[in-house]
Parts: sequence; structure tokens; C-alpha cells
Amino acid sequence: MAKDKIAFVCSNCGQESAKWIGKCPNCGQWNTFKEFRIAADTGSQAARNAATTLRNAASGGSVSALANKPQRLRDISSHDDPRIDMHDGELNRVLGGGLVPGSIVLLGGEPGIGKSTLTLQTILHMTQRVLYVSGEESPHQIKMRAERISKDIAENIIILSETSLEHIFEHIRDVQPELVVIDSIQTISTEDVDSSPGSITQVRECASALLRFAKTSGVPVILIGHINKEGSIAGPKILEHIVDTVIQFEGDQHYMYRILRSIKNRFGSTSELGIYEMEQQGLREVSNPSELLLTEDHEGLSGVAISSTIEGARPFLVETQALVSSAAYGTPQRSATGFDQRRLNMLLAVLEKRVGFKLMQKDVFLNIAGGLRVTDMAMDLSVIAAVLSSNVDTPIEQGWCMCGEVGLSGEVRPVSRIEQRIAEAEKLGFSHIIIPKYNLSGLTGKYNIQLHPVRKVEEALRALFG
Repeated sequence: MAKDKIAFVCSNCGQESAKWIGKCPNCGQWNTFKEFRIAADTGSQAARNAATTLRNAASGGSVSALANKPQRLRDISSHDDPRIDMHDGELNRVLGGGLVPGSIVLLGGEPGIGKSTLTLQTILHMTQRVLYVSGEESPHQIKMRAERISKDIAENIIILSETSLEHIFEHIRDVQPELVVIDSIQTISTEDVDSSPGSITQVRECASALLRFAKTSGVPVILIGHINKEGSIAGPKILEHIVDTVIQFEGDQHYMYRILRSIKNRFGSTSELGIYEMEQQGLREVSNPSELLLTEDHEGLSGVAISSTIEGARPFLVETQALVSSAAYGTPQRSATGFDQRRLNMLLAVLEKRVGFKLMQKDVFLNIAGGLRVTDMAMDLSVIAAVLSSNVDTPIEQGWCMCGEVGLSGEVRPVSRIEQRIAEAEKLGFSHIIIPKYNLSGLTGKYNIQLHPVRKVEEALRALFG
């Protein structure tokens, strides 16, 4: 019998130590090391047994324990394995084209944002045998949600309400699924660790055992995880290092839009974005978000500017709203929703220093409509235009949109994928678009939308307000 192991783990970053330390050498936090007793490693053995059973069933015989052998790099095949179609265009885009066999995916988000709903409605359209393990809900609750989402429920979905990792691997050997869903990883515990479910060591050990199972069996695993108050996935950062892909489901519960964003992806781009609309029957894919984000008529209203942005590989138009008013208190307020606060302060400084508008004694409030959070630098020009429009109380004419990054000296810097931005604005019926002058040389096609190339912020504001 192997002896129990005593380990000290940092509750902030997951750093291990053989003895207690006052200050963590990895993250620098004080008094974060907690003592844990780790029993014999039976969870790893259960994962290996379950993976061996599935490999034997797939191959029709026994598989050697040394199936993996060293290979020369030039002899390794470079073709991609066929991905599993999730029957969801937005989810396939964020994953990089589908789910990779043998991968482990972590889906994070706030409680009640729709993680379980998204996962359940996805597997209801799949043809593979799926084992859905729930540690939070009973099978009856899952059935009620499934009936609300879809009327036709196939026989390939198997529901298991279990929190013990060892029992889960026993059921995996019996069921032999082609996809495993764990909802959620914070509720699963292993007998190897003498601590409560959701603790740092429990989350890490369970995720490591599921990773070994996925890599040795070729069966993909989807983990659902909660996020903490800081907005990061609950548990140490090591959980995000273990998995292959981390996707985060985010959005404001007061809005009907939800955004699926890739944070880490070993099999695709991390800049992809999926947009959903929350409905009574579940989540609906939004194939053209620009039309939904620009549904309201703002003719005659000041402080509104339209920007052509790109998130991942898809362009869409975003409405920027600004409100500038005299400071009622001593210190002017600066508030931004859906936009970087520090970048807003920088743009206001550029507007005051380079253009000459005095905003030092005024409150500035900025909002990106629809509850979106956009990180594209091409939003700079629309932010400045919206702020100035509100400051002088003059609306921007209908049919105008813009894109461009603003530098510290007031110049309008070039942006990427300018042709896609222009085409999206033209498709939605805009007649004028302001673009950086440096992007004009790279344009090859002819457009029905009038282009206004500018070099400085003053030229853009002169084109908008005369």
C-alpha cells in the first residue's frame, strides 16, 4: 500500500511545496498555502482502465501498453484528424472547425448565463453516443430542460447523476461513449484527495485524470466550470493549463445576447467569436449580428457613432454611445461599458491636446450597445466621434460609419482587413465610411459606398460635422 502524501498547495495559483511557506514564490501572495492529504493514486488507474477498455473495444482486441513509440518528426503524418461536427455553426467556429477527437475542452461562465443549456442543446443534435454527467442537477431536471429545447430526443444521449470520479470511470467502461460531458468540474471529487469537492486539489486531480483518459482513449471530454468574482474560472490557473481549449460564455443577463469567446485553443484561433440570442426555447445562433445591433433608429440624436469592427474572422457594425455633461462634483467622472477604460482616457487626452476640445471639467460616459465588449483598435475613431457629437450636441448624419486606430499624436493609423469592413458597411446600406488614408493603397475592388480617407482626427471630424 502506498503511503498518503502531505502536500502544501497555494490557493491562488496552485503552486506545490513539500512544506509550508509564508510567501508563494510563484505569485507572490502571502499566507495562501494550505495543507492537503493525498491518498494513493487510484483515480489515475481508473482513468487508464477506462481508456484501455474503450481502446480495446475500438480495435477489437488487446492494445499494447507501449502503443506510443518515438517517431522521427519528418515521418509523422501532418494531416488533420476529422473533427466532430457539433451541428452548431457558432460553436464550430470558436472551436476551430469542430471538436477534435481526444481533446479536452473547458467551458466557463457565470452561473445562469446558459452553459448547461448550450451544451445540452448541442448534444441533442449530435449522432454520437454521449454520456452527460451532472453533479448539480437530477436526471429529471435535465429531462425538463431537454423537452423545452427540443421535442425530439434521440436515444444516443445517456444521463448520469454522479459526483465520484471513480464511479464515473466505471460507467464510462460500461457505456463506451464517444463524447463525455462533465457538468460541472467543481462538483466532481476523487477518493485520492482528502478535501471537499471544488477545492484546488480536487479540481486539479479530477481534471488531470480526465485528461489522461481523453488522450489515451481518443474520446473528447467537455468540462463545464464556474467563474469566480474576479471573472476567471474557479480553481487555480493550472486548470486552464491542463485542458486543450478554454472557451468562455459571457454576456449581461439583462441583455438577450450571449458571446462565446475562445481564450485558449491548441487546435485553432483564439480570436474567434460566437454570438447567440437567448430565447424561451434555448439559444439561437446569430449569423448576422450587425442587423441585430443596429435595429434602432437614432436619427436626430447626438452622441451615437457606428464603427465597423472585426472580432476573429467576422466583421460587424457596432453602435458606440457617448454622453458628455458638465461635472456636477469636483472630480470629473470617466466611465466605459464594453470598452477599455484606460484607452478611453487616452482618447480623451488626444481629443483635448491635438484637436483642442476642453473636456477637463466634464463627465464622459461611454457605452457599447447590445452588451458587447469589443477590443478592436479600429473603434477609436467612433469613440472620439461619439464623444464630440455629444459634447457639441450635434448628431452624426444617417448613413455614416467609420473605422480607424488613433495614435497619441492625433494621426489615424491603418487597420487590418479593411476590405471586409467596407463590404459589411456596404451590405447594410451605409453610404459613407471614413477609413485611414494609409489603407487606401491596398484596396483593389470597386464599392458603391463613398470612401473618405483621412490622415488625422481633425480631418475625420471635419468630414462628419463640416
